[in-house]
Amino acid sequence: MRQNLSILVENQSGVLARVANLFARRGFNIESLAVGTTHNPEISRITVSITADEEQTAQIVKQLHKLPVVLKVKRLEKDAHFSRELVFIKVTCDSVTRTSVLQIVDIFRGHIIDVSPSTATIEISGSSDKIQALTELLVPYGILEMVRTGLIAIERGERVLSLDS
Repeated sequence: MRQNLSILVENQSGVLARVANLFARRGFNIESLAVGTTHNPEISRITVSITADEEQTAQIVKQLHKLPVVLKVKRLEKDAHFSRELVFIKVTCDSVTRTSVLQIVDIFRGHIIDVSPSTATIEISGSSDKIQALTELLVPYGILEMVRTGLIAIERGERVLSLDS
């Protein structure tokens, strides 16, 4: 089962490597990882997606808490958070296929951010399922390049991940 974790860490050199190494030592493959500073420049937030059961997830959370640079860890409950990913997809696109590509992108609420005589670059954000569906429709046109940010997530409603909560 896919599990999403939000981790607050000290914003300093080497922290990401220490967190990633913990997952590697325990044999977990990180499916998605996104990191950035929070509204407090001394704290970064890491969002990690892994495939693990409840027991494995509880174990990894305990291990994360043992790292001195980790300030807080929260497992994101399945229906209690929003998650999105940002993706750029460059496809082969000429004057004959451009209209079809534009229509597909529009259906998925994506944006064309660059066009050349032989390519189009698409920007889309959304769930992994949405991105996968768009990717499958674009494969016949020829995907030249794809860049993904990794999943970011935030809890719904009044729930907040902070050092005070």
